[in-house]
Amino acid sequence: MDVNYIITDELNIAYEEHGDEDGFPVILLHGFPYDVRSWDGVIPYLLDAGKRVLVPYLRGYGPTSFRSPDIPRKAQQAAIAQDVVDFAERLEINEFSLSGFDWGNRAACIVSIFHPDLVRSFVSIGGYAVQDTINREIPASAEAEAKLWYQWYFNTEQGRAGLELNRRDIIRYLWETWSPGWKYSDEAFDASAPSFDNPDFVEITLHSYRHRHMNAIGEDRFIEIEQELAKEPVIEVPSIVLRGGESGLWTPSKGTGKDKEKFGQLIDWRIVEGAGHDAPVQRPEEVSLAILELI
Repeated sequence: MDVNYIITDELNIAYEEHGDEDGFPVILLHGFPYDVRSWDGVIPYLLDAGKRVLVPYLRGYGPTSFRSPDIPRKAQQAAIAQDVVDFAERLEINEFSLSGFDWGNRAACIVSIFHPDLVRSFVSIGGYAVQDTINREIPASAEAEAKLWYQWYFNTEQGRAGLELNRRDIIRYLWETWSPGWKYSDEAFDASAPSFDNPDFVEITLHSYRHRHMNAIGEDRFIEIEQELAKEPVIEVPSIVLRGGESGLWTPSKGTGKDKEKFGQLIDWRIVEGAGHDAPVQRPEEVSLAILELI
């Protein structure tokens, strides 16, 4: 697939585009530690429905690059969301549908909060994902904290060294443990692995996890946005929430819980059986149908 580029103030954003340019645009956002290949199974369904599909590489992944060595390699939640807004603006797209998981879901949540005029609909894979980076978080249960080992690891210099030297081993381990019911082929992993060789991948990863735990300073331009996000604002665009029924990272709740409170136009809330953390890989048809249902 050919890679295209959009130039923003900070980035050369690499992206893949599929379908008719006149089709309604759908922007699909991957997360950590994945890349655009996670959406390969979803795209054909959207193309059959006549949509224009845009799949950008997040900052620090694949061919996406910073325009200058002087630009700080930071990746707080507000920055990743702003990249999506900048991406759509440069493409002169005034309205689009969004879907994302992991980092991509968080970015999509924030775009939907601050730019509801741009977002016709949102399929959230993982539910409400906005972080409070202002107030100290309350420690979770031992089981929940243990599943976040990688975050605490990345908050240490040992984690930096490990990610530099063993990144593919770490990433493959996270893939396997976050989707324990799914067997990833070497071919599938090898298709995404080059994205993690991006020269900024380590710094971007470390800043994301250190900033969310208040161990790294964010960008001044996002101070007010992070303060607003700490209040957990409601998402007021038509949304469907999908949660993987076999996620090794989180056990889905029995009901809508916080999602019902935080999605003001929650059209539906579904547990996707057989899906792990990266549901577009394991259950692309269910993800696609949700996107098309809302459009």
